[in-house]
Amino acid sequence: MFMKVLDRLEEIIIASLMAAATLLIFVAVVHRYGSGLSFLYPYLRHIDLGWAQEICIYMFVWMAKFGAAYGVRTGIHVGVDVLVNRLSEAHRRPLILFALFCGALFTFIIGTLGANFVYHMAQTDQVSADLEVPMWIVYLAVPLGSYLMCFRFLQVIWTFARTGELPVHDHAQVEGIEVPHAEAAR
Repeated sequence: MFMKVLDRLEEIIIASLMAAATLLIFVAVVHRYGSGLSFLYPYLRHIDLGWAQEICIYMFVWMAKFGAAYGVRTGIHVGVDVLVNRLSEAHRRPLILFALFCGALFTFIIGTLGANFVYHMAQTDQVSADLEVPMWIVYLAVPLGSYLMCFRFLQVIWTFARTGELPVHDHAQVEGIEVPHAEAAR
């Protein structure tokens, strides 16, 4: 149950951030060019969207950190496995486990360094330029996203060690769309 909630929460965070950033960028661009039109200027001149770029950058950073964890879970991360796939199963399995362990270790180290950075940042009064939110909240994406990615690596290691299967992303499949077998054969 916990894993389903975590998986869904991860997807909701990524999709919400992507949708909100896209919408905000669209509104900011329409505002910028619309306020150049003389008949819209009196209505739009009082609206200040100077903060839109900053919050969009922060949303994309958070989205990328959580998206990387999603990529590990679903197998959509880019990997160079040409040599690994040419190895025999006896040599391939330990190499894959080693690579996954290295990914988990690296993301754990980045998460720990990020948590240390955030802890020290929280001791300061530093705020962002336009939004004036505490910067430790902005940088919290690093430890949270890195620890989630480390957890996803450990999840993949556990599954691979038990079953020998890695998550594989089918580029032809679109999530949420079922193709009947008769149409798929065409």
